[in-house]
Amino acid sequence: MKAITIEEFGDPSGLRVFDAPVPVPTATQVLLQTEAIGVGGVDAVIRRGTLGRNFPVGMIPGSEVAGLVTAVGADVDPSWTGRRVWAFTGAGGGYAEHAVAEVDDLTPLPEGLTAADAVTLGSAGTVAHFALQHARFSAGEAVLVRGAAGSIGIAAVELAVQAAAGSVTVTTSSDERGRRLAELGATHILDRAGEGVPGAPTRFDVVIDIVGGPGVPAFIDRLAPNGRYVLVGAVAGFPPADFGTTLLRSFQESRSFATFSLATVPVGERNRVRAALFDAAAEGRITPVVHSVLPLERAREAHVEVDGGGVFGRIVLVPDVMLSGHVAADPVQL
Repeated sequence: MKAITIEEFGDPSGLRVFDAPVPVPTATQVLLQTEAIGVGGVDAVIRRGTLGRNFPVGMIPGSEVAGLVTAVGADVDPSWTGRRVWAFTGAGGGYAEHAVAEVDDLTPLPEGLTAADAVTLGSAGTVAHFALQHARFSAGEAVLVRGAAGSIGIAAVELAVQAAAGSVTVTTSSDERGRRLAELGATHILDRAGEGVPGAPTRFDVVIDIVGGPGVPAFIDRLAPNGRYVLVGAVAGFPPADFGTTLLRSFQESRSFATFSLATVPVGERNRVRAALFDAAAEGRITPVVHSVLPLERAREAHVEVDGGGVFGRIVLVPDVMLSGHVAADPVQL
């Protein structure tokens, strides 16, 4: 099968196309023929070599795919065979024509949901849902989504709006992105530094931050008394080592800071929420935003776009066999 490997950590030039053996599922896994592969911010962070864990040279990146189950392990219900599903493949293995995943990490695709939409919403929407829950968000509160143009940020905006937030302010890098976020329900648009038009809120009950990096302390200072800050990503790197002093300087305002990872949510609960989000998307009640669909072999180009900061929504990779339509299964709707 065709797959993408990280031959050298750093810039996207380290990504290579190679021929790999089709993986064999273990007793608790399934094998999928991939129809769509999500390119996430975490993929770029791993590829850069900046994530706080050692990944091996030669690994296949990618953690989120959608496709057709073609084989199952010995301990897996055979009725999964032939079903179209979203799958979490772990820390890697997704950038390939075939991938394996634990059966507990599958979510069936409802009628009307494309594979591209599934990998745009599957992780991102679920992270956004539980991040708002982690922040103890409630109706009427002022929310700031920092880095709202990515798939997690877009989902957080829509979910906060649907849950009757008092206001939903976003940071983004261009007027065009701001316009599109306003169409999705954002009430106030700020630039990346948090500056914007007069009348935008200056204090927030909840901050959902996908960006991280050196700007974290300045945005902590935007919290209202009893405000809650939840960091769900670090595409700009880790916050400064002394960022906690910002909280201590405002001790009497009872602000709080937390990180959030979907790994801390029981698998059954996140699968339930993901299935509900998929149903909502299939019915038009939530909007998976696909930035572009590229052939798998152009993964390097996808990562160049991610690093350039111009992606709105999610880039999706598709194996060439799916683009050409030459598949053994029924025709695939991307």
